[in-house]
Amino acid sequence: MTYLSLVIPVYFEEDVISHSIEELTKELVKLNLSYEVIFIDDGSKDNTVPIIKKYAKIDPSIKLIELSYNHGKQAALTAGINYSSGDLIIYMDPDLQDPPSEIKRMIAEINKGYDLVFGVRKEKKDSIMNKLFSKIFWGTLNKFTGLELPVGLAVMRIFNRKFANKFLEYNEQNRFIEGVFMHIGMKRSTIEIEQRERFAGVSKFTFKKKMNLAFNAIFDFSELPLKLAVKFGLTLSFLGLVSLFFIAFLKIFLIDYQAGWASLVSLIIMSTGLNIFFIGILAIYIGKIYKEVKHRPLFSIMELTNLKEIK
Repeated sequence: MTYLSLVIPVYFEEDVISHSIEELTKELVKLNLSYEVIFIDDGSKDNTVPIIKKYAKIDPSIKLIELSYNHGKQAALTAGINYSSGDLIIYMDPDLQDPPSEIKRMIAEINKGYDLVFGVRKEKKDSIMNKLFSKIFWGTLNKFTGLELPVGLAVMRIFNRKFANKFLEYNEQNRFIEGVFMHIGMKRSTIEIEQRERFAGVSKFTFKKKMNLAFNAIFDFSELPLKLAVKFGLTLSFLGLVSLFFIAFLKIFLIDYQAGWASLVSLIIMSTGLNIFFIGILAIYIGKIYKEVKHRPLFSIMELTNLKEIK
């Protein structure tokens, strides 16, 4: 019999977590398979953890990983996959926008022989501003990373144990999950899912966090900023050389003039600013290298509920 693991990172989800567990359990029982639901708390300070523990006491298939502080969703998901035991793993959010009723269809799709199946949304059920922010976010990623992520990508996705094991071989500190998933490759597909309104609460994935993640993804999966810096530097050098010849030509053949100090100071300020900007790009890459070479653990666990420590 297929064993299914649901991996669900949570962060300040007290308004939705009870309903989420109850609806998930109801749908999973219908599927007539063995399952576990692994919640990964990423440093919540509300009642999210006590509520999950209440359900876990009654149902041993409800499991909880408590991270010792807020690591970010990328690390929380990695922790969940690391502790999962399923032949198939589903990653989803607790807000129920990607409905649990779609689990059956996702299992049917991956059983056609795929290693990974992405959920894609028919229509994003969100405010106009959030829709615009998401469009900017995914557009930025696809344009500057070349990852070719599916249009309308949802959080919900399913993958098999072979794919999960390959994912766990990626130990980089600077993690962009979608980028890693695309980099692994293997046989993948997409399935349209009907998104719902968020059951309660508000999304913690703000536009600022989205754009920070987008820029991290660009630096992690692309050398484009470095290449642009080189091209821009060469272009400026060429324009500077052309302007030098042009000024000399004017001085010798056409106009007798005295160059002003203001234009010189402006050029110095502009060139200094550009130098600092491109040194900053290099510094970001060096900082990421520094973070990687320390080989720190990807996550720190405070407590496990209904799970055994991995030796």
